[in-house]
Amino acid sequence: MGKNNTNNVRSIKVYCTFLKEAKQQDDKTVDGVMKAISRFEEYTKFKDFKQFSFQQAIGFKKHLLASKNVTTGEPLSKATVHTTLRHLKVFFQWLALQSGYRSRITYSDTEYFNLSEKDARIATAKRKRPVPTIEQVEQVLEAMPSVTSVEMRDRALVAFTLLTGARDSAIASLKMKHIDLGEQSVYQDAREVNTKFSKTFATYFFPVGELPMQIFTDWVTYLTKELSFGPDDPLFPKTKVKNSPSRKFEAMGLQREHWSTAGPIRRIFKQSFKLADLPYYNPHSFRSTLARLGEQLCCKAEEFKAWSQNMGHEQVLTTFSSYGDVPDYRQAELLRKLAKPAENISSDMEEQFKQFVQFRQMMENNK
Repeated sequence: MGKNNTNNVRSIKVYCTFLKEAKQQDDKTVDGVMKAISRFEEYTKFKDFKQFSFQQAIGFKKHLLASKNVTTGEPLSKATVHTTLRHLKVFFQWLALQSGYRSRITYSDTEYFNLSEKDARIATAKRKRPVPTIEQVEQVLEAMPSVTSVEMRDRALVAFTLLTGARDSAIASLKMKHIDLGEQSVYQDAREVNTKFSKTFATYFFPVGELPMQIFTDWVTYLTKELSFGPDDPLFPKTKVKNSPSRKFEAMGLQREHWSTAGPIRRIFKQSFKLADLPYYNPHSFRSTLARLGEQLCCKAEEFKAWSQNMGHEQVLTTFSSYGDVPDYRQAELLRKLAKPAENISSDMEEQFKQFVQFRQMMENNK
């Protein structure tokens, strides 16, 4: 059968609307689902979905595991295969409930999209991500120049990311009016700021030292007093680029426009860490830095709850599960401490245990 089966196109369109309107999935997620379905259609040579069988699921699974990445030439990662199969499983389970497909698709046949337990464990295994220390970020800030307006912006950008842990997509869309230096806070208003899951929340600057705060304060003062930026102007404006006499594009100051994507922010981070002779850490890694700092500074359950909420998490468990892994060096310290004789345990251990129990109870209540 030729490409673009009419019945399939109609079903895919309905499913796309279902994901967006009923499941409230964002465009990026929906695009991933559509890509998975497209791969399956190419494999089956665009057979009608009504002809779906478990043999197709098994064959496609083997096909994916044998496929290679077009760019690298390497086999597809287990994570990619797992995600693709998961999207297809959910799609055919939905399809099996639709009129015209109920008698054609057996719900249990969709289970054949599952990977083996071994491959599923590999695909879903948490991988260690590099996390910068506060000291390393300060080293970067000290190494960054701040002569031109572009250099000042770049330096303030890194400082602000450490102060707030804001995601790069949110940072790119922030306006001057979202900042309150008096309260040392940023109001991430989802009506104007590109926040994750379109959540609106206030973030108060984290206690990460005087240098980041001073750099960011100087930046806001420069924008308001020197460049006369108003409430609706971008907090981090894009670079004004012009063609120089040497026929090369060069930075010629700033313009009152937001970045359209977070790409320039990640490039600034990459250049800044390279300048400080440090490995590259992306903007999102700063959230892990702040999560670890919170584990060190917060002594009570209420304090860590506030810290977690300040990162935009509604539940403390989100902070722990996403960013709260114990780093290797700390894991070693704790195990060495446990190896010491019992008499070396501090006298306040009982109080610490009580706080731990209280903390666990609070997390259980938040589930």
